[in-house]
Amino acid sequence: MVFSRLRLTEGDSGVLLEPWLRDVRRHGDRQVIRSGVRLLAVLSPLGPYFPDFLTPPEGADGLGAALDAIRATPRARLRDELKRLAGVSSTPSWTRPLAEGCDGALAELTEALAGYHAAAIEPYGELIEEAVETDRLHRTGSGSVEGLLHGMWPLMNWRPPVLEVQYAYDRDLHLNGRGLRLVPSYFCRHTPVAFADPGLPPTVVYPVHHDWTWQRQLASGRRQAGALAALLGSTRSAVLAAVGSGATTTELAERLGASASAVSRHTTVLREAGLLTTERQGLSVLHQRTVLGSALLGTN
Repeated sequence: MVFSRLRLTEGDSGVLLEPWLRDVRRHGDRQVIRSGVRLLAVLSPLGPYFPDFLTPPEGADGLGAALDAIRATPRARLRDELKRLAGVSSTPSWTRPLAEGCDGALAELTEALAGYHAAAIEPYGELIEEAVETDRLHRTGSGSVEGLLHGMWPLMNWRPPVLEVQYAYDRDLHLNGRGLRLVPSYFCRHTPVAFADPGLPPTVVYPVHHDWTWQRQLASGRRQAGALAALLGSTRSAVLAAVGSGATTTELAERLGASASAVSRHTTVLREAGLLTTERQGLSVLHQRTVLGSALLGTN
């Protein structure tokens, strides 16, 4: 949620995050998203610090566990972290009850976070999980910790026994036998991020490699297209794909470089198979894919 807020408010995330950005801006609950963005903009500004209590380690067990942990944040910690935040960024008056550990303020915070998550994150869980899983599979392909750490280049440089991270600020984090949790993030960009408090479980959140996701989707698309051609024949599968959001027989003929009579024969077969619908519009007929036709192409 913290990183997604940044991606929604910056101007150059489109290429990497286009599927999510396009959909959330068109179909997301704008009021809930704007409210969440305003809240997160105050509590998690872009550097050099935002409070660790917003990203509890319990989040590894899901959103509910994370929100429970936020609600249970000790008052002394809230006071210290929000005081540190006020030292580097402007904090409005509504943060004072939060800094004092007011139960009502914590409940309002977690309710707003849950609403933002439901609007901007949860509907895209499959998209996000695919990117994270693809990144994990690429980086852990060797099956060894050594291979994993070397696979973090260029975000990180493994120089045993030190893992050097391209970080915005110079600091040393000593594990002291505690181990290190590496968290791939769909919304993180540019550089990894760690907890500000060295006493917390050592954690590095790093940006997933989105190129791997695109490559996987393209490979899947090529396999799907090949399988469909084997099922329908290359010409009919091409006709089905060329229909797009709707096309007349003449438009299909132009797109495919075929005669209108040949296209008409193929659309008849596809219609009888339940993959297309055909509706007359004046002197033309409009072809559209059915739900089954879209499912075969993997576009629904």
